[in-house]
Amino acid sequence: MPWLRSSPQCLSLSPCQRECERTAFSFYCAVRQQLPVWLLEEMRRMEVFCWDNGSPRAFLPSEALIYAIVHDHRDYARYLLNRFSVSALRAPSCSFCCCPGSGAPHLNVAVRYNRVAVLSMVMEALKDCGGPGKRGEYLDGCGGCVHAADSGKTAVQLAVELSHPDCLLQLLVHGARPDGLEVALQRLISCVVSERQAAQRSLDLLLLFLSKPPPLPWLRDEPQRWQGVLGDRVFSWLCGLAPSPLLLQALRCLAQSGSDCITSLPDFLQPHS
Repeated sequence: MPWLRSSPQCLSLSPCQRECERTAFSFYCAVRQQLPVWLLEEMRRMEVFCWDNGSPRAFLPSEALIYAIVHDHRDYARYLLNRFSVSALRAPSCSFCCCPGSGAPHLNVAVRYNRVAVLSMVMEALKDCGGPGKRGEYLDGCGGCVHAADSGKTAVQLAVELSHPDCLLQLLVHGARPDGLEVALQRLISCVVSERQAAQRSLDLLLLFLSKPPPLPWLRDEPQRWQGVLGDRVFSWLCGLAPSPLLLQALRCLAQSGSDCITSLPDFLQPHS
């Protein structure tokens, strides 16, 4: 967050910088309190400032959207995305090193906090980003600056790591690259019992959107263990010994029509390894 700085920096802040920090923190608290959209926008445009490259500036919609995602203020997130479209998804500059923003921090924040509803709004906004190529580039972008907690990870990789299958489905259905299979497999066998269902679901979704699995030679080192986890057919497919199971192929075609087509299936037809 813009006001989170190390102690030596805080001691050296000018009065103007301190005022920017104060207004940013006040705005953060206002979003956390779920204040009305009109009031938040009035604050953002007239009362809230951010210190940027040696001078104060108004708080950007993209920075406000980060706050809305963190605190699940869906009305405010919807307003920002409807009013500013993809410009609300521009990566804010890093407050620690002042480097230009990069990557897809809004996606990563939505995944980390498991904000499925807001993530769905972001997916809708991305339809205006200038074609499948641009959209895919954004969906597969990493977390941004090295100071970010999720730096170097795509939103899909983070969803797999955290076992957030609902976020993962949103990303995959809208064209994100299905990375992270190895992490999903390791996560499934190492997680605690209470997390196993979500980890299994995340793995199932990755398998559903993988047309061709990456080489995983280490699966053959423990065939009995992995056959017990995956089943014979999926294990053989991942080892390159057989084509993908017919049910998986059928569900893969269905998934191309949207996430609702998968989530509305009866339980016995849900993708399970």
